[in-house]
Amino acid sequence: MNHSLIDAWRSDFPILQSRIHDRTLVYLDNAATTQKPSAVIQAINDYYSTTNANVHRGVYSLGQQATDLFENTREAVRKFIGATSTSEIIFTKSATESINLVASSYGEVHFSAGDEIILTMMEHHANIIPWQEISKKKGCTIKVVPIQQDGTLDIEAYKNLFTSKTKFVSMVWVSNAIGVENPISDFIRIAHDHNVPILIDASQRIQHANIDVQKEDCDFLVFSGHKVYGPSGTGILYGKEHLLEYLPPYQSGGDMIKKVTFEKTTFADLPSKFEAGTPNIEGFIGLGAALQYLQSIGLDEIAKHESMLMNFAIEALRSLDFISILGYNGTNVSAISFVMDTVHPHDIASILDKKGICVRAGHHCAHPLMQFYKVPSTTRISFAMYSTVDEIEVCIKELKEIYTLFS
Repeated sequence: MNHSLIDAWRSDFPILQSRIHDRTLVYLDNAATTQKPSAVIQAINDYYSTTNANVHRGVYSLGQQATDLFENTREAVRKFIGATSTSEIIFTKSATESINLVASSYGEVHFSAGDEIILTMMEHHANIIPWQEISKKKGCTIKVVPIQQDGTLDIEAYKNLFTSKTKFVSMVWVSNAIGVENPISDFIRIAHDHNVPILIDASQRIQHANIDVQKEDCDFLVFSGHKVYGPSGTGILYGKEHLLEYLPPYQSGGDMIKKVTFEKTTFADLPSKFEAGTPNIEGFIGLGAALQYLQSIGLDEIAKHESMLMNFAIEALRSLDFISILGYNGTNVSAISFVMDTVHPHDIASILDKKGICVRAGHHCAHPLMQFYKVPSTTRISFAMYSTVDEIEVCIKELKEIYTLFS
């Protein structure tokens, strides 16, 4: 990859010029959140400076301008994921809220006692707990797709989980904890062979490679704006229009109604039906700027760079006999989890922090996966478009010193 090109990308992110403990910032926690380019920061600043007004309400020019900017992002998201209509794009506050919306609204209408929901062993807690809650309410059973040591889901076991009582599948595209990418097309096809809808959590995939929801034929897809170089507090739910049309609202209040009397309320059409109250206007304007920024560079170019980083980091970590990588099968996308002999992940992260290096240590909101690997936590490094080989080399050097210190 052209070094000058990566330098140009990095120059778009002001925070990368920061220093931590008087060290150059090395940010390797991109699976948790990505940094924000100047285009996003400027879009938010411009909104507050020139266009601050509520959306969908005022007939005055400023309100119409704010509404246009806000709705431009809905169209940008539609194009970014290949949806048919902006009616299929629901704005939420996070991928977590998007999953809760589907679990609650779809489950309220379609689930009953004895029904089954299929999840996988590698799910984030946000794609476990909402299904547990609706299952308790409706008397459903959750089934779990098992995993192999290298992080591969057992697709034959998945096929065998389906019965006449199976009503829904919800699964992650790329694991936030170990970075494994699942063959999502196969999982979707199998679910549809049984006439079962499926939700895909694309939070760890959306920022790394192109997505086409029509090509994949997923029924629902969710992601968070802050994982794709946009602001926090922004989430997306994509749903096929014919499925969303018959779901009840998840929340109620202003801006999601046609008419209200004390006797009856008539709800608005999609997507407004699921967007109660004043939204995170500036956040979604910033998300639109983030998606436009990524498209100006090209996700294919970003994917090439991140693939090179992954290969370099895997080989470097494998050369250290005191490091064990968890869940690597060659499909991994921009995240690596590992444990170090005799050293707790929190100690590793704390010491690296003193060197200006940001990594994640913990269970990564994936307790069942940690239990499978029989570890309480791991250290995770994760890359983004602005990450460099030099940063990985600095991190590897410090990991060697940490091990020497503790041993």
